[in-house]
Amino acid sequence: MRILYHHRTASKDGQAVHIEEMIDAMRALGHEVRVVAPLADQDDGRMGGGVGWVHHLKAVLPKAMYEFMELAYSLVAYRKLMATAREFKPDLIYERYNLFLLAGLMVKRRLDVPLLLEVNAPLVFERSQHSGGLALRTLARWAEGKAWRGADAVLPVTAVLAAHVRDYGVPAERIHVIPNGINRAHFAHAPSPAEAKASLGLQGRVVLGFTGFVRDWHGVDRIIDWMAGTDAPTDTHLLVVGDGPVRTELQAQACRLGLGERVTFTGVIHRDQVPAYVAAFDVALQPAVTPYASPLKLMEYLVLGKAVIAPATPNLQEVLADGLNALLFDEAQPGALEHVLQRVCSDSVLRGRLAQGAADTIDRLELTWLGNARRALSLVQARG
Repeated sequence: MRILYHHRTASKDGQAVHIEEMIDAMRALGHEVRVVAPLADQDDGRMGGGVGWVHHLKAVLPKAMYEFMELAYSLVAYRKLMATAREFKPDLIYERYNLFLLAGLMVKRRLDVPLLLEVNAPLVFERSQHSGGLALRTLARWAEGKAWRGADAVLPVTAVLAAHVRDYGVPAERIHVIPNGINRAHFAHAPSPAEAKASLGLQGRVVLGFTGFVRDWHGVDRIIDWMAGTDAPTDTHLLVVGDGPVRTELQAQACRLGLGERVTFTGVIHRDQVPAYVAAFDVALQPAVTPYASPLKLMEYLVLGKAVIAPATPNLQEVLADGLNALLFDEAQPGALEHVLQRVCSDSVLRGRLAQGAADTIDRLELTWLGNARRALSLVQARG
């Protein structure tokens, strides 16, 4: 098929990974993909970067004006999409949903081309909760509902997120959950845990690992507090693969508790380096999670066969099962996280069993980008 892939993302974080992997997977399946997107900063492969001009606009413009500009961008994108569609003659449009973005829907209606809409977050809800909220919430809710109801198929990344989509009146038969995935090839040449530890000078340690852009709500401070207590084995070491706004605070906490030598931050690294660091983990940490998300880091933990610790939230339980591929804890129960940390760090047999269960999960649930692309495109192919 000829696929017109449209997005409005210019960042170099996990969003970029999802976009690039889905495009590559569609092409690997033999489809021709044409991409229409805004001009982005040159991608140097370094994860966790932002988009400076976007942040500048948000900072200097009144909130309502910025949101009107987002909606107005749909007209710019529509013209680009229409020009490409007339020349490319696509069999379908695949769009990554963004707030106030209606260009894909407009082209679908103009040319009668099927539209698959990938939804990674309920953005009206999300942006209402963060960054000072939305100035044009009624307009935003209208735009979100218009986009979701207008697509031929909506592809949320979790069943929890699918419930948000249904709340907008999208029929259940047009909602198809497709979680984030993994590209096995990118992790096929990761070193063994022993080799990875040796390269980092962490031989003989039980390595607790976290990847990503660390924020205060991620709960990494609780891990450091636990390591300073009497229940934590003294050979534990925390390895944070990434950076974040609370890095300085966490490093100060570690030094204050006498753990300065047992906590390591890599800083922002090239995405190709991630497997070599994650390979060193004995225990992979997901201390907290957005309740509707499908975390990319979780797929990285699973594909490398790491014992996972995570909260027992409905979205994570779509992939994780307590005692099979993870130890899950009740977020509302005081000390629950610390209890599972003590269990897994003190029991190498348990870690091994969870690690094997984690490694088996990718194939069992087909959590690959190729599988995701195949499932998504089959929705259009089935229509003939």
